Amino acid sequence: MTPLGTDREAVPDMPNRLGLNGIEFIEYATTRPQALGHVLETMGFKPIARHRSREVMLYRQGGMNLIINAHSEDARVSALVDEKPVISAVAFRVKDALRAHTRCVELGAWPVPSHAQAMELHIPAIHGPGGSRIYLVDRWTEFSIYDIDFKPIPGVDQHPPALAGLDYFGLVQYVDPGRSEDWISYYETMFDFSTVPEDQRYGILPKGKVLKSPCGQFMWQLIEPDPWMESDRAPENLERIGLGTPDVGQAVALLKSRGVEFIETSSLHPEDRGALTRRELGSVSFELVHRTGD
Repeated sequence: MTPLGTDREAVPDMPNRLGLNGIEFIEYATTRPQALGHVLETMGFKPIARHRSREVMLYRQGGMNLIINAHSEDARVSALVDEKPVISAVAFRVKDALRAHTRCVELGAWPVPSHAQAMELHIPAIHGPGGSRIYLVDRWTEFSIYDIDFKPIPGVDQHPPALAGLDYFGLVQYVDPGRSEDWISYYETMFDFSTVPEDQRYGILPKGKVLKSPCGQFMWQLIEPDPWMESDRAPENLERIGLGTPDVGQAVALLKSRGVEFIETSSLHPEDRGALTRRELGSVSFELVHRTGD
């Protein structure tokens, strides 16, 4: 073992040119906000604020913000044809939102035109998979994006604690056959994500390719459909949210007591590494993943 400070090879930090610092919020688009809200509340999320001018609700637990967008004039809501909720947006925390947006567009990202109305905050965004949006947020500490656009619900705790230490572990994205490498290149180029080695797997669904954010705070999993799913597979989209927890067993027991159902078959069932909830409303499921101290 080489003593510290003597001929020790310097290991460079992961590049993080946008200053990514976790996920600020994830958004669902739906035509059934009350039904989706019930699903979220069984998962431990609490409604804490309403948008001042749109049918949009902010839910929170611990450090996780989750938005339900049911505004009828929003293209992401009006485009829904089967009433199934979809993950329509994710917001990355960055050091400087304008600079980050400019850099992404220069690298080939498609910008999202602003539809902010008078007295509403403009949050720069680029197009993501399946018609979703990737927002870039640089306000989340003393002053947040919710301070302008949302009105707190009176008497409601604005910072409800997380159940079983839950936090955002990441997102699962379904991709078209043969498109994984294209998406890997996209996330590496735009956001400095890096591919996780094949021998490092997480959860109970170790399929596809897993990418790690440069801040180390969340993962991004790319899954191609099995050949036999070709006829009825879903298009490219953000499929589900991964929730990290230090104790999967505790989280499963607590969520079951709240009415959450988990997939339990001989090949897929809750265990120490993770668990998968049954789909609600035809499309909403959550994957629990054991998160270590690292």
